[in-house]
Amino acid sequence: MRSPPASLVPLLAVTGLVINALNYGLIWWPLRYLQGWGLHPMWATVMVDALACAGIFVLFPRIWRVFLTHRWLWLLAVAAGGTNVGFSWGVVVSDVVRVTLLTYLMPAWVVLLAWPILGEKPNAGAIARLALALGGMVVVLKTPESPWPVPESFADVLGLLGGLSFAMVNIMLRKLRDAPPVANALAMFGGGGLGCLVAALVGMQFGIVQAVPPVATEWVIGVLLLTVAIIIANSTLQYGASRLPANTTSIIMLLEVVFASVSSVYWGAGLLTANTLIGGALIFAACVWSALSSAPPIASDAPLAPPQ
Repeated sequence: MRSPPASLVPLLAVTGLVINALNYGLIWWPLRYLQGWGLHPMWATVMVDALACAGIFVLFPRIWRVFLTHRWLWLLAVAAGGTNVGFSWGVVVSDVVRVTLLTYLMPAWVVLLAWPILGEKPNAGAIARLALALGGMVVVLKTPESPWPVPESFADVLGLLGGLSFAMVNIMLRKLRDAPPVANALAMFGGGGLGCLVAALVGMQFGIVQAVPPVATEWVIGVLLLTVAIIIANSTLQYGASRLPANTTSIIMLLEVVFASVSSVYWGAGLLTANTLIGGALIFAACVWSALSSAPPIASDAPLAPPQ
């Protein structure tokens, strides 16, 4: 297959990143659709990630051996599990805008986690971005009923878990720059699936996750289509992120917040309250500032989106 003309590569790369952001920005809808057929988002994510892992093993049957030499892959898997549990569950049971914004606190958590793990001591700019993002979180979480801005629901906890785990994913990808990309992908898909499996089994014990429903054409087709969408999203991301500067990639990926917010508000799955708008603007500004910062980017060659 002939390569596209060099003049078209940047445009195609940007288009790929926009497609990725659109996929992840709208992912709340198929997850809610599957929930409507009785398939909890944890079980849906387990199935999607299992199919992705199966595909990787078919193409690279010996890739598991890399896990014996790159111990950080195991922590990447755990972080991916937390990201999937927090984001995929949160956008189904609560306001999509609120959960997405809490997930995109990732730059703030990166500042805190990169110091002990990567030895990257935050400078004045990083501390200012941290304060800006955390200030946005305070505004988003504050309600008239609560004297302090604290998580008011299980969904808020899920959103915060998703953002914290999201940050760890990116830090681990920075640690694993020398590991084969396929191994990183396997860790993310495998860890994401296992994390959701554990959450589903524990949730069943507390009665907050229902068992997998009887096989029905509607939800089976939904899972297959969602798997295809995730594969397309990750493929376009890899194409775009490998051909554009990291800060450009980071800023374009923020379109996910826009797509999620606009679509959820339009379809009645999200609300744009004054607190959400002001706090979201602060978080969004911290993300853009982080992307434009001259400091070395975290996981510059890795996706800045929740794995699936």
